[in-house]
Amino acid sequence: MAAPISIIIPTQVDADAIGPTLAALAEGLGAGLIRELILSDGDSGDGIGDVAEAAGARLIIGPGGQAAQVQRGAEAATGAWLLILAADARPLPGWPTAAARHLEKHRDSAGRFTPVAAGRLSRLRWTLLPPRDLACGLLIRRATLDRVGGFPGGPRPVARLARALGPGGLRRLPHGIAVPTART
Repeated sequence: MAAPISIIIPTQVDADAIGPTLAALAEGLGAGLIRELILSDGDSGDGIGDVAEAAGARLIIGPGGQAAQVQRGAEAATGAWLLILAADARPLPGWPTAAARHLEKHRDSAGRFTPVAAGRLSRLRWTLLPPRDLACGLLIRRATLDRVGGFPGGPRPVARLARALGPGGLRRLPHGIAVPTART
């Protein structure tokens, strides 16, 4: 069976910041979960092409705006599941176990990794974060995203996605993802 997860990372002048995120994904690759890595860049011209090539990622370039970038990545993805990450958000060690459990148990709901402030690793109150944080760690079945009309644009896209999914459609995954303290 082919690995089920396509990783989508929207980037915008992130070539220098994405390294730790890519390193954290190696655990999922070793667990046989990652099918492909897609970097969807907002035409930043910052050397992200070299990063994509070194990481073995597919690079998609188009107009900026994270929601549009996520949607372009989703349309290009071949995996049955999508893991949408911010370029500077790192899944914490052990993340493949939480992801695999979600894939098995919650076939028609999305999962969201619990944001944890980078550096101090204290649990944050789990909320739907502002638009900048739309891609902090969202795991969703591709067919489910297609069923609700794709990744929503506009303000608070994760909140809009949760409404489209309906009650119980967006679950908190019991595992952390490190986000920069400036986002909290």
